[in-house]
Amino acid sequence: MTQIVEADFVVSVELSGTRFDQVLAELMPDYSRSRLQQWIKQGAVLVNGKALKSKEKLRVNDLIEVHAELEEQGEWIPQDIPLDIVHEDESIIVLNKPAGIVVHPGAGNPDGTLVNALLHHFPEIVTVPRAGIVHRLDKDTTGLMVVTKTLSAHAHIVAQLQSREMGREYEAVASGVFTGGGVVNEPIARHSSNRKKMAVTPFGKTAITHYRVLKRYTAHTHLRLKLETGRTHQIRVHMAHLHHALVGDSVYGGRLKMPKNASVELKELLRSFGRQALHAKKLTLIHPEREEEMSWEVELPEDMQHLLTVIAEDS
Repeated sequence: MTQIVEADFVVSVELSGTRFDQVLAELMPDYSRSRLQQWIKQGAVLVNGKALKSKEKLRVNDLIEVHAELEEQGEWIPQDIPLDIVHEDESIIVLNKPAGIVVHPGAGNPDGTLVNALLHHFPEIVTVPRAGIVHRLDKDTTGLMVVTKTLSAHAHIVAQLQSREMGREYEAVASGVFTGGGVVNEPIARHSSNRKKMAVTPFGKTAITHYRVLKRYTAHTHLRLKLETGRTHQIRVHMAHLHHALVGDSVYGGRLKMPKNASVELKELLRSFGRQALHAKKLTLIHPEREEEMSWEVELPEDMQHLLTVIAEDS
């Protein structure tokens, strides 16, 4: 169902002379700034009965009227799909996502998603934008995600993402041997001809990935990576850009090249490894209510552990 948000405010002396969007953010801290700006553009927030632009400054005693709709989520059906919950409290849920599950319902995936599972286990999040999801993992990427249970927590965590305060660290197995760690600072945008892919392009958005070597093997490298930004497919695109695509990445890895003198077991495993070898291992954030830093870490899934074992035995 659609939730209607209605509220009236009178601009105080303290807020007089401040931009419209900044005043609204001050008065409605439970909502993200991007959502409030969207409502302003839609004309869902009026000042003295008129629609204004975000940058216009308000005056004392101006009347702000909010009549806005939260996005329709009625078609998202709760489904009893098991979840691996790492942490839960009154504000957030931290879970360990398995491979093979899509985060949001969409074209080709109307149900069976993480959102469907969350709505079953935590029905109260139906009133939170995007059912509490603030960041995504690709379908076949495993590991830690945070989900918000309240509007205020949602706005708080979104702000941390936008300010790059949230820490997200990954482990991956890449093709080829890295000589050392480094930083990839290359902009990313939608691929010009294949709209399902992303690509490094000078016209893209800023994308920064830090990486360091955990262990080198004969033809592969075990990496630890830290995101400074969160673009779609960022790690996969950046590693492919360095000519070290992740093992199992059929989208960005190109044709599979077998290492010289690889064992039969390793060859079979590389051919059959059905996903990108990428795992969101560590998550760090400031708790939206307690205002304290919290951190979680989960082990690599069995398929990546097995992959590293076989690679090590063949090195």
